[in-house]
Amino acid sequence: MAFDGITTKKIVSELNTALGDGKINKIYEPNKNEIILGVYAKGINFALNLSIASDSYRINLTTHQKANPLNAPGFCMLLRKHITGAKIKKIYTIGLERIVYIDLECLDELNDLINKKLIIELMGKHSNIILTNENGFIIDSLRHLSKDDNSSRDILPARAYETPENSKINFDEIKTFDEFYKLIPDDKKIDCGIASTFTGISRLLIQSIIEKNNLTTEKNSSSLKIIFKELQEMLKNIDTDKVITESYSNDFVLYLANNSEGNISQNITDNLQSNFFIDDYYFNKETDNLFNSYKNNLLKLVLSTLSKIKKKLVNINQKIEDCKNMDMYKLYGELITANMYLFPEYNSDKITVQNYYNNNEEIEIPVDKNKTPSVNAKNYYKKYNKLKNALSIVNEQKAETIQELDYLESIIYEIDMAKNISDIDEIYSELTENTLFERTHLKSNAKITKKQNRNKKANKEYTPIEYKIENFTLLVGKNNVQNDYLTTKLARSNDIWFHTKDIHGSHAILITKGETPSMDVLIRCAQIAAYYSKAKMSSNVPVDYTLVKYVKKPSGAKPGFVIYTHNKTINVTPKN
Repeated sequence: MAFDGITTKKIVSELNTALGDGKINKIYEPNKNEIILGVYAKGINFALNLSIASDSYRINLTTHQKANPLNAPGFCMLLRKHITGAKIKKIYTIGLERIVYIDLECLDELNDLINKKLIIELMGKHSNIILTNENGFIIDSLRHLSKDDNSSRDILPARAYETPENSKINFDEIKTFDEFYKLIPDDKKIDCGIASTFTGISRLLIQSIIEKNNLTTEKNSSSLKIIFKELQEMLKNIDTDKVITESYSNDFVLYLANNSEGNISQNITDNLQSNFFIDDYYFNKETDNLFNSYKNNLLKLVLSTLSKIKKKLVNINQKIEDCKNMDMYKLYGELITANMYLFPEYNSDKITVQNYYNNNEEIEIPVDKNKTPSVNAKNYYKKYNKLKNALSIVNEQKAETIQELDYLESIIYEIDMAKNISDIDEIYSELTENTLFERTHLKSNAKITKKQNRNKKANKEYTPIEYKIENFTLLVGKNNVQNDYLTTKLARSNDIWFHTKDIHGSHAILITKGETPSMDVLIRCAQIAAYYSKAKMSSNVPVDYTLVKYVKKPSGAKPGFVIYTHNKTINVTPKN
């Protein structure tokens, strides 16, 4: 994570330009790690985001809205009481420490001007947001810390605020290269040595300078001179547009812009490049993390259900295997009944009779010697009838279970194909309507979800994937609900329907508007249909196509399931 001291200093420099003399008019706490301050400054409404999440701690202006809880948490209410209407006098840092101070001018209960300070400590899992009074005593903090809990200091109401201890050296205090060179450890590579010696300078920043200038990583005078000079130049121009924030190694660092003259624009928003870059970076990162978490949780639930259904199928197959003996029980009953006169009395647990169905070969039949031959015969007939009825039931159960497995496989394909949270939301809505998930936590809000779905259905806007092929349009469903919508509602009878043969995939509809597409168009559509299937990494994939009027959805069928006739098949290699 490259939100180091230099980045903090750059962000604060931009914030001072934008928010100086601004008024705090709104305060929100979207979650336990974030505070949003609404600030009106220089005729513009800004949103200042203060985040102390361990993996995304930062301070920056944001343009991305976040949902707020219905009831404001306690710390949010305290901030509203103390600093709503406060004027921002100054935003600053000391050296390259990742601690941001916001000096505020407020009115007390008697409308007298008093000073308060909002302190944002950006220190990984130890980050915090602290409000102090004009005497430096803590009013409250987002996280409470105590020495009794092995903390190095007390962060509690009514305690004097103490800055955290730091054993590293502040680069601002280094005046000469020789002094800088002597402080770098000989037994470490340059990036590790500088980061472990100086406060506020990350390894990632040094790595980017090394890469940009093609330097060696071992300690040497020539490489360290270039790094020292670039760090000095960066700090010298930290308040100008000569220092910008750019992507590096799936993260971000500050760069010296070679084509910039180090100006400060009169337009406020022109001077906020680093703030907005970091805002977009973290928004995209959090969105991706939320999407992956949501996707993985839903996939875990579906796989768990799939495992249960597979076990159910094993049990059904075992029952079917047991039913294979039913004809033998019927035979035993018939043979005992036919030969009952031969056994007026018996004390054995088996009897031997001739099987007239098999050339009168002798056959031994197990019996209960404590019961009469007629009762034994009736018991065999009962077993036969029981297994016969069971076979009929389990065959139906097996067919239904196979359909359920097929449906769950299609859901897994949908989740794999999902590209954003909206796609996952549609799959989630589909699952809440399915009886397979009635006994899971997915159904905990089923009534609410169903009401929401009913309210949304009338105005639901589906966004299938769209392709332009010559003069035609091909639409591809992202999930089973969209597949149903495309095939049964949107498509006309003379449009052409595509789907991989016996392979899970999306429905694809070629909108023809009464025109006849060429074979090249059909092949291209088949390639796309194959791409949006589980066979996308294969070759020579069979794709069925037919007119939409020959595609039917059976009554009560699960989403995405259809039957079709009059189809032709094309073998293609998937291509997007």
